[in-house]
Amino acid sequence: MAELKEQEQKETEVVDAVEAEVVADATTPVAAPGAPEAPARGRRERGRRGERGVRRGGRGGPRTERKSEFDQRMINIRRVARVVAGGRRFSFSVSIIIGNKKGKVGVGVGKAGDTTLAIDKAVRNAKKNLITVTLTKDSSIAHDTSAKYCASRVSLIPAHGRGLVAGSSVRPVLELAGITNVIAKVHSGSKNGLNNARAAVDALKALKA
Repeated sequence: MAELKEQEQKETEVVDAVEAEVVADATTPVAAPGAPEAPARGRRERGRRGERGVRRGGRGGPRTERKSEFDQRMINIRRVARVVAGGRRFSFSVSIIIGNKKGKVGVGVGKAGDTTLAIDKAVRNAKKNLITVTLTKDSSIAHDTSAKYCASRVSLIPAHGRGLVAGSSVRPVLELAGITNVIAKVHSGSKNGLNNARAAVDALKALKA
């Protein structure tokens, strides 16, 4: 009896398998004679979306990043701390100079918990503080000028044929503004690069067109 039951069970499994194959064949679409073979679904999807699964063109197309017209130079980057009830919270402070070397220059400061965010904030702040400098034919300034910011005092003197003679953070300010043939002097003993840069920007502001 046991052997008969096992044999009947095997026959039932074989019949079920055959019926499943028949149903699958019946549901598969059959192409008409002479008609071109339909492409596989996977190929069609890859053709529409490209190799990486992103549609070419339209909203899903590759984005091209715009290159900024301003060059930037970092003055300094510091880790600062803020004392709260639970202890100290650290963040980063970044000072940046930006300019297009065609008469526009600015200085900005940004603070954030991450250096990348701090740099982005500093660049945005520098763009808000941009100034436009009127240059002469030889990329110099029209006359002598000087300015004071906090403890920093800077003077700029045009010198035709001398090139750019400057130090500290005054040099990148003049370079990014596109100024040459100028002698810059820092009359104070301040080592603060940010204050020296802002004093140089104030000196350029005082120029008369």
